Amino acid sequence: MTEIQNKSAEELQKLIAEAQAQLESMQQKKYKEVIAQIKDLAASIGVTVDIHEGHKKTTTKRVMLPVPVKYCNPNAPSETWTGRGMPPKWMKALLAEGHNKDEFLINR
Repeated sequence: MTEIQNKSAEELQKLIAEAQAQLESMQQKKYKEVIAQIKDLAASIGVTVDIHEGHKKTTTKRVMLPVPVKYCNPNAPSETWTGRGMPPKWMKALLAEGHNKDEFLINR
């Protein structure tokens, strides 16, 4: 433990990188051993196993497309709403006054 405490930040980073590389190597070796055992067991009962090695789970990013503005506050034109989600306070206030939200459509 005192060996680590006496190392510089650069030395510790190098040690961490080496340890991660070693760990990954050990994990890959173990993975291959387990796959071989599975294939051997399957073969012993006359079954074949198709294992796709090296495939990593991929993720996809959702692209959020802009939603056009649908409503505009007549008292403050810079306040707008797309019509999605909870209505803004200005829309709630106008609706409470008895207005219909169709009155505030931008392109009627």
